[in-house]
Amino acid sequence: MTWSFPLGRLFGSELRVHATFFLLLAWVAAAAYAEGGAQAALTNTLFILALFACVIAHEYGHALMARRYGIPTPDITLLPIGGMARMERMPEKPAQEIAVALAGPAVNVVIWGVLIAFGASTEMGALAEPGSTADFLGRLAAVNLFLALFNLIPAFPMDGGRVLRAALSAYLPRVRATRIAATAGQIAAFLFGFAGLASGNLILLLIAVFVFLAAQAESTDVATRDTAQDLVVRDAVITSFESLTPSDPMHVAGQSLIRTTQHEFPVLDADGRLQGFLTRQALFKAMAEGHNTKPVSEAMDTDIPSLPLSAPLEQALDALADAPAVAATDSGGRVLGYITRENIGEVMILRGRR
Repeated sequence: MTWSFPLGRLFGSELRVHATFFLLLAWVAAAAYAEGGAQAALTNTLFILALFACVIAHEYGHALMARRYGIPTPDITLLPIGGMARMERMPEKPAQEIAVALAGPAVNVVIWGVLIAFGASTEMGALAEPGSTADFLGRLAAVNLFLALFNLIPAFPMDGGRVLRAALSAYLPRVRATRIAATAGQIAAFLFGFAGLASGNLILLLIAVFVFLAAQAESTDVATRDTAQDLVVRDAVITSFESLTPSDPMHVAGQSLIRTTQHEFPVLDADGRLQGFLTRQALFKAMAEGHNTKPVSEAMDTDIPSLPLSAPLEQALDALADAPAVAATDSGGRVLGYITRENIGEVMILRGRR
Protein backbone atom coordinates (compact mmCIF):
# COMPACT_ATOMS: atom_id res chain seq x y z
CA MET A 1 0.00 0.00 0.00
CA THR A 2 1.27 3.49 -0.91
CA TRP A 3 2.67 5.56 1.99
CA SER A 4 3.06 2.51 4.22
CA PHE A 5 6.31 1.39 5.84
CA PRO A 6 7.39 -2.09 6.98
CA LEU A 7 7.94 -2.71 10.68
CA GLY A 8 9.03 -6.33 10.37
CA ARG A 9 7.56 -9.80 9.97
CA LEU A 10 5.39 -11.63 12.48
CA PHE A 11 3.81 -15.07 12.08
CA GLY A 12 4.70 -15.12 8.39
CA SER A 13 3.10 -11.76 7.48
CA GLU A 14 4.80 -8.41 6.98
CA LEU A 15 3.56 -5.83 9.46
CA ARG A 16 3.28 -2.34 7.96
CA VAL A 17 2.15 1.05 9.24
CA HIS A 18 0.61 3.79 7.12
CA ALA A 19 2.19 7.23 7.38
CA THR A 20 -1.13 8.82 8.33
CA PHE A 21 -1.19 6.73 11.51
CA PHE A 22 1.46 9.03 12.93
CA LEU A 23 -0.83 11.98 12.20
CA LEU A 24 -3.46 10.31 14.37
CA LEU A 25 -0.95 9.92 17.20
CA ALA A 26 0.03 13.58 16.90
CA TRP A 27 -3.61 14.69 16.89
CA VAL A 28 -4.48 12.60 19.97
CA ALA A 29 -1.40 13.83 21.84
CA ALA A 30 -2.14 17.48 20.99
CA ALA A 31 -5.81 17.23 21.98
CA ALA A 32 -4.97 15.51 25.27
CA TYR A 33 -2.19 18.00 26.03
CA ALA A 34 -4.57 20.91 25.52
CA GLU A 35 -7.00 19.37 28.00
CA GLY A 36 -4.75 17.86 30.64
CA GLY A 37 -1.11 18.66 30.04
CA ALA A 38 1.89 16.46 29.34
CA GLN A 39 0.78 13.57 31.55
CA ALA A 40 -2.55 13.31 29.72
CA ALA A 41 -0.80 13.48 26.34
CA LEU A 42 1.54 10.63 27.31
CA THR A 43 -1.25 8.49 28.79
CA ASN A 44 -3.56 8.87 25.78
CA THR A 45 -0.75 8.27 23.29
CA LEU A 46 0.10 5.05 25.13
CA PHE A 47 -3.58 4.15 25.10
CA ILE A 48 -3.79 4.58 21.32
CA LEU A 49 -0.69 2.42 20.87
CA ALA A 50 -2.19 -0.27 23.14
CA LEU A 51 -5.48 -0.07 21.26
CA PHE A 52 -3.80 -0.54 17.92
CA ALA A 53 -1.83 -3.46 19.31
CA CYS A 54 -5.25 -5.01 19.89
CA VAL A 55 -6.23 -4.10 16.32
CA ILE A 56 -3.12 -5.88 15.05
CA ALA A 57 -4.05 -8.92 17.16
CA HIS A 58 -7.53 -8.77 15.57
CA GLU A 59 -6.05 -8.84 12.07
CA TYR A 60 -3.71 -11.69 12.96
CA GLY A 61 -6.76 -13.60 14.13
CA HIS A 62 -8.05 -13.42 10.55
CA ALA A 63 -4.63 -14.19 9.08
CA LEU A 64 -3.90 -17.25 11.21
CA MET A 65 -7.36 -18.71 10.66
CA ALA A 66 -7.01 -18.16 6.91
CA ARG A 67 -3.67 -19.97 7.00
CA ARG A 68 -5.46 -23.06 8.32
CA TYR A 69 -7.25 -23.17 4.97
CA GLY A 70 -4.08 -22.65 2.94
CA ILE A 71 -4.59 -18.91 2.33
CA PRO A 72 -1.46 -16.76 2.90
CA THR A 73 -1.65 -13.21 4.22
CA PRO A 74 1.31 -11.31 2.68
CA ASP A 75 0.96 -8.25 4.88
CA ILE A 76 -1.06 -6.46 7.55
CA THR A 77 -1.21 -2.66 7.44
CA LEU A 78 -2.01 -0.38 10.37
CA LEU A 79 -4.23 2.56 9.33
CA PRO A 80 -5.65 5.49 11.34
CA ILE A 81 -9.12 3.90 11.16
CA GLY A 82 -7.97 0.35 11.99
CA GLY A 83 -6.03 -2.47 10.40
CA MET A 84 -6.19 -4.32 7.11
CA ALA A 85 -5.02 -7.90 6.55
CA ARG A 86 -4.37 -8.43 2.83
CA MET A 87 -5.14 -12.06 2.10
CA GLU A 88 -4.36 -13.56 -1.29
CA ARG A 89 -8.02 -14.60 -1.47
CA MET A 90 -11.01 -15.26 0.74
CA PRO A 91 -12.25 -18.84 1.13
CA GLU A 92 -15.32 -19.44 -0.99
CA LYS A 93 -16.71 -22.23 1.19
CA PRO A 94 -19.26 -20.50 3.47
CA ALA A 95 -18.16 -22.30 6.66
CA GLN A 96 -14.51 -21.38 6.09
CA GLU A 97 -15.31 -17.74 5.31
CA ILE A 98 -17.41 -17.50 8.47
CA ALA A 99 -14.55 -18.96 10.53
CA VAL A 100 -12.03 -16.49 9.07
CA ALA A 101 -14.41 -13.55 9.55
CA LEU A 102 -15.24 -14.39 13.17
CA ALA A 103 -11.63 -15.05 14.18
CA GLY A 104 -10.86 -11.31 14.38
CA PRO A 105 -13.72 -10.29 16.71
CA ALA A 106 -13.06 -13.44 18.75
CA VAL A 107 -9.56 -12.12 19.52
CA ASN A 108 -11.04 -8.85 20.81
CA VAL A 109 -13.49 -10.77 23.01
CA VAL A 110 -10.58 -12.79 24.43
CA ILE A 111 -8.60 -9.61 25.15
CA TRP A 112 -11.67 -8.09 26.83
CA GLY A 113 -12.09 -11.22 28.97
CA VAL A 114 -8.44 -11.26 30.00
CA LEU A 115 -8.53 -7.58 30.99
CA ILE A 116 -11.72 -8.09 32.99
CA ALA A 117 -10.13 -11.07 34.71
CA PHE A 118 -7.30 -8.77 35.80
CA GLY A 119 -9.80 -6.43 37.41
CA ALA A 120 -10.33 -3.86 34.65
CA SER A 121 -13.44 -1.70 34.90
CA THR A 122 -15.50 -1.28 31.71
CA GLU A 123 -16.23 2.40 32.40
CA MET A 124 -14.33 4.56 29.92
CA GLY A 125 -12.73 7.73 31.24
CA ALA A 126 -12.46 11.08 29.48
CA LEU A 127 -9.92 11.45 26.70
CA ALA A 128 -7.56 13.77 28.52
CA GLU A 129 -7.93 12.28 32.01
CA PRO A 130 -4.69 10.57 33.07
CA GLY A 131 -6.47 8.12 35.43
CA SER A 132 -5.01 5.06 37.08
CA THR A 133 -3.78 1.78 35.65
CA ALA A 134 -7.22 0.28 36.35
CA ASP A 135 -8.87 3.12 34.39
CA PHE A 136 -6.43 2.58 31.52
CA LEU A 137 -7.14 -1.15 31.35
CA GLY A 138 -10.86 -0.51 31.76
CA ARG A 139 -10.94 1.79 28.76
CA LEU A 140 -8.94 -0.75 26.77
CA ALA A 141 -11.35 -3.54 27.75
CA ALA A 142 -14.39 -1.45 26.79
CA VAL A 143 -12.94 -0.50 23.41
CA ASN A 144 -12.09 -4.14 22.64
CA LEU A 145 -15.69 -5.12 23.37
CA PHE A 146 -16.87 -2.27 21.14
CA LEU A 147 -14.52 -3.37 18.33
CA ALA A 148 -15.89 -6.92 18.50
CA LEU A 149 -19.52 -5.73 18.37
CA PHE A 150 -18.86 -3.08 15.71
CA ASN A 151 -17.15 -5.59 13.44
CA LEU A 152 -20.12 -7.94 13.73
CA ILE A 153 -22.43 -5.42 12.01
CA PRO A 154 -23.82 -7.45 9.06
CA ALA A 155 -22.50 -5.14 6.34
CA PHE A 156 -19.37 -5.02 4.20
CA PRO A 157 -16.50 -4.49 4.83
CA MET A 158 -17.07 -5.37 8.49
CA ASP A 159 -16.56 -8.98 9.50
CA GLY A 160 -20.28 -9.34 10.02
CA GLY A 161 -20.75 -8.49 6.35
CA ARG A 162 -18.55 -11.45 5.40
CA VAL A 163 -20.58 -13.68 7.71
CA LEU A 164 -23.76 -12.40 6.03
CA ARG A 165 -22.32 -12.99 2.56
CA ALA A 166 -21.19 -16.49 3.50
CA ALA A 167 -24.60 -17.34 4.96
CA LEU A 168 -26.40 -16.00 1.87
CA SER A 169 -23.98 -17.86 -0.42
CA ALA A 170 -25.41 -21.13 0.86
CA TYR A 171 -28.67 -20.25 -0.89
CA LEU A 172 -27.80 -17.57 -3.47
CA PRO A 173 -25.10 -17.08 -6.13
CA ARG A 174 -21.98 -15.58 -4.55
CA VAL A 175 -22.17 -12.41 -6.68
CA ARG A 176 -25.74 -11.70 -5.56
CA ALA A 177 -24.91 -12.49 -1.93
CA THR A 178 -21.96 -10.06 -2.13
CA ARG A 179 -24.12 -7.31 -3.61
CA ILE A 180 -26.61 -7.66 -0.77
CA ALA A 181 -23.87 -7.46 1.87
CA ALA A 182 -22.19 -4.56 0.02
CA THR A 183 -25.49 -2.65 -0.20
CA ALA A 184 -25.92 -3.13 3.53
CA GLY A 185 -22.41 -1.75 3.97
CA GLN A 186 -23.17 1.35 1.92
CA ILE A 187 -26.37 1.97 3.89
CA ALA A 188 -24.31 1.68 7.08
CA ALA A 189 -21.79 4.12 5.58
CA PHE A 190 -24.52 6.72 5.01
CA LEU A 191 -25.67 6.30 8.62
CA PHE A 192 -22.09 6.69 9.89
CA GLY A 193 -21.62 9.74 7.69
CA PHE A 194 -24.84 11.35 8.93
CA ALA A 195 -23.85 10.68 12.53
CA GLY A 196 -20.39 12.09 11.89
CA LEU A 197 -21.80 15.28 10.35
CA ALA A 198 -24.33 15.71 13.14
CA SER A 199 -21.74 15.28 15.87
CA GLY A 200 -18.79 16.87 14.09
CA ASN A 201 -16.81 13.64 14.47
CA LEU A 202 -14.11 13.59 11.78
CA ILE A 203 -13.08 9.99 12.54
CA LEU A 204 -16.65 8.77 12.02
CA LEU A 205 -16.75 10.59 8.67
CA LEU A 206 -13.52 8.91 7.59
CA ILE A 207 -14.92 5.53 8.63
CA ALA A 208 -18.07 6.23 6.59
CA VAL A 209 -16.03 7.00 3.46
CA PHE A 210 -13.85 3.92 3.97
CA VAL A 211 -16.85 1.62 4.53
CA PHE A 212 -18.65 2.94 1.43
CA LEU A 213 -15.65 2.57 -0.89
CA ALA A 214 -14.61 -0.81 0.53
CA ALA A 215 -18.12 -2.20 0.12
CA GLN A 216 -18.19 -1.06 -3.51
CA ALA A 217 -14.71 -2.47 -4.16
CA GLU A 218 -15.63 -5.86 -2.71
CA SER A 219 -18.76 -6.08 -4.84
CA THR A 220 -16.82 -5.12 -7.98
CA ASP A 221 -14.02 -7.59 -7.25
CA VAL A 222 -16.37 -10.53 -6.73
CA ALA A 223 -18.33 -9.67 -9.89
CA THR A 224 -15.08 -9.40 -11.85
CA ARG A 225 -13.85 -12.76 -10.61
CA ASP A 226 -17.18 -14.34 -11.41
CA THR A 227 -16.97 -13.08 -15.01
CA ALA A 228 -13.32 -14.15 -15.26
CA GLN A 229 -13.99 -17.75 -14.24
CA ASP A 230 -14.48 -18.90 -17.84
CA LEU A 231 -11.72 -16.75 -19.33
CA VAL A 232 -8.00 -17.27 -19.85
CA VAL A 233 -5.12 -14.83 -20.27
CA ARG A 234 -5.49 -15.02 -24.06
CA ASP A 235 -8.95 -13.40 -23.78
CA ALA A 236 -7.61 -10.19 -22.20
CA VAL A 237 -4.01 -9.83 -23.35
CA ILE A 238 -2.75 -6.71 -25.16
CA THR A 239 -0.80 -7.93 -28.18
CA SER A 240 -0.27 -4.64 -30.04
CA PHE A 241 2.27 -2.62 -28.11
CA GLU A 242 5.59 -0.81 -28.25
CA SER A 243 8.47 -2.03 -26.12
CA LEU A 244 11.71 -0.55 -24.86
CA THR A 245 15.19 -1.94 -24.32
CA PRO A 246 17.06 -1.63 -21.00
CA SER A 247 19.56 0.82 -22.51
CA ASP A 248 16.98 3.20 -24.00
CA PRO A 249 17.24 6.68 -22.42
CA MET A 250 14.24 8.13 -20.62
CA HIS A 251 13.58 10.75 -23.28
CA VAL A 252 12.99 7.96 -25.81
CA ALA A 253 10.46 6.44 -23.43
CA GLY A 254 8.84 9.86 -23.14
CA GLN A 255 8.46 10.09 -26.90
CA SER A 256 6.87 6.64 -26.93
CA LEU A 257 4.42 7.73 -24.24
CA ILE A 258 3.32 10.69 -26.33
CA ARG A 259 3.16 8.69 -29.57
CA THR A 260 1.09 5.82 -28.18
CA THR A 261 -1.83 5.30 -25.80
CA GLN A 262 0.22 3.04 -23.52
CA HIS A 263 0.65 3.85 -19.84
CA GLU A 264 3.35 1.24 -19.32
CA PHE A 265 6.05 -0.25 -21.54
CA PRO A 266 7.53 -3.76 -21.49
CA VAL A 267 11.33 -3.62 -21.37
CA LEU A 268 12.70 -6.51 -23.42
CA ASP A 269 16.15 -7.83 -24.22
CA ALA A 270 17.35 -8.62 -27.76
CA ASP A 271 15.63 -12.04 -27.64
CA GLY A 272 12.26 -10.60 -26.63
CA ARG A 273 12.46 -11.77 -23.03
CA LEU A 274 11.07 -9.61 -20.27
CA GLN A 275 13.48 -7.50 -18.22
CA GLY A 276 10.88 -5.32 -16.52
CA PHE A 277 8.15 -2.71 -17.04
CA LEU A 278 8.49 1.06 -17.14
CA THR A 279 5.34 2.68 -15.76
CA ARG A 280 4.12 6.14 -16.60
CA GLN A 281 4.59 7.20 -12.96
CA ALA A 282 8.24 6.09 -12.97
CA LEU A 283 8.80 7.89 -16.27
CA PHE A 284 7.25 11.13 -15.00
CA LYS A 285 9.34 11.00 -11.84
CA ALA A 286 12.58 10.46 -13.74
CA MET A 287 11.83 13.26 -16.20
CA ALA A 288 10.80 15.64 -13.39
CA GLU A 289 14.15 15.00 -11.70
CA GLY A 290 15.99 15.84 -14.91
CA HIS A 291 17.15 12.32 -15.74
CA ASN A 292 16.42 12.60 -19.47
CA THR A 293 19.39 10.45 -20.44
CA LYS A 294 19.03 7.96 -17.61
CA PRO A 295 18.64 4.40 -18.96
CA VAL A 296 15.22 2.81 -18.64
CA SER A 297 16.76 -0.09 -16.70
CA GLU A 298 17.36 2.20 -13.70
CA ALA A 299 13.69 3.18 -13.36
CA MET A 300 11.81 0.07 -14.48
CA ASP A 301 9.90 -2.30 -12.21
CA THR A 302 11.60 -5.71 -12.39
CA ASP A 303 9.15 -7.66 -10.19
CA ILE A 304 6.73 -8.53 -13.00
CA PRO A 305 4.92 -11.90 -13.02
CA SER A 306 4.60 -13.95 -16.22
CA LEU A 307 1.82 -16.31 -17.28
CA PRO A 308 1.17 -18.43 -20.39
CA LEU A 309 -1.73 -17.53 -22.66
CA SER A 310 -3.65 -20.59 -21.45
CA ALA A 311 -3.51 -19.63 -17.75
CA PRO A 312 -6.82 -18.78 -16.04
CA LEU A 313 -7.52 -15.06 -16.03
CA GLU A 314 -8.10 -15.25 -12.28
CA GLN A 315 -4.37 -15.89 -11.85
CA ALA A 316 -3.68 -12.61 -13.62
CA LEU A 317 -6.13 -10.83 -11.29
CA ASP A 318 -4.26 -12.21 -8.27
CA ALA A 319 -0.88 -11.21 -9.72
CA LEU A 320 -2.06 -7.65 -10.47
CA ALA A 321 -2.59 -7.03 -6.76
CA ASP A 322 1.18 -6.48 -6.43
CA ALA A 323 2.32 -5.57 -9.94
CA PRO A 324 1.52 -2.91 -12.57
CA ALA A 325 1.20 -5.55 -15.28
CA VAL A 326 1.38 -9.27 -16.02
CA ALA A 327 3.40 -10.48 -19.00
CA ALA A 328 2.02 -13.18 -21.29
CA THR A 329 4.89 -15.36 -22.48
CA ASP A 330 5.46 -18.38 -24.70
CA SER A 331 7.25 -21.58 -23.69
CA GLY A 332 10.62 -19.94 -24.41
CA GLY A 333 9.93 -16.98 -22.13
CA ARG A 334 9.42 -14.47 -24.95
CA VAL A 335 6.79 -11.80 -24.35
CA LEU A 336 3.66 -12.11 -26.48
CA GLY A 337 1.69 -9.38 -24.73
CA TYR A 338 0.68 -8.13 -21.33
CA ILE A 339 -2.32 -7.49 -19.10
CA THR A 340 -3.11 -4.50 -16.87
CA ARG A 341 -5.95 -3.73 -14.47
CA GLU A 342 -7.34 -1.25 -17.00
CA ASN A 343 -7.74 -3.67 -19.88
CA ILE A 344 -9.16 -6.39 -17.59
CA GLY A 345 -11.76 -3.82 -16.56
CA GLU A 346 -12.58 -3.19 -20.20
CA VAL A 347 -12.96 -6.93 -20.83
CA MET A 348 -15.28 -7.23 -17.84
CA ILE A 349 -17.48 -4.38 -19.08
CA LEU A 350 -17.74 -5.86 -22.56
CA ARG A 351 -18.42 -9.36 -21.24
CA GLY A 352 -21.02 -8.01 -18.85
CA ARG A 353 -22.87 -6.21 -21.61
CA ARG A 354 -22.85 -9.30 -23.74
